[in-house]
Amino acid sequence: MTTKRDDYVDERQHARLTPAKSLRVVRELQGLSQAELAKLSGIPQPTISAIENDHKGLGIERAKQLARALKVHPAVLAFPGWEPRANVVDLLEAAHGTRSRAKTARLAKVKKSR
Repeated sequence: MTTKRDDYVDERQHARLTPAKSLRVVRELQGLSQAELAKLSGIPQPTISAIENDHKGLGIERAKQLARALKVHPAVLAFPGWEPRANVVDLLEAAHGTRSRAKTARLAKVKKSR
């Protein structure tokens, strides 16, 4: 039995992840308390609590500090729901005309389905 792409329904995003939720999820997955993260990042524990509870914004500088302490890229915290529309390599290949015909056809199908 063979299956085709048309046999499946595309997945749907069920929950939106905010920077506050992303921070809490990453911290909890690493088994850290807010106090432990405060020591590692240099950001006071009440500030971390305020960020996680959406009382204070994360901001890029805090995202960088927290990301260093959590050993993740700052974008994981600052832009948790971001998805690239196109691969950078594909864009470069298109700009330089080095993309294969098969790849161009695949990308056109993907673009059309959105």
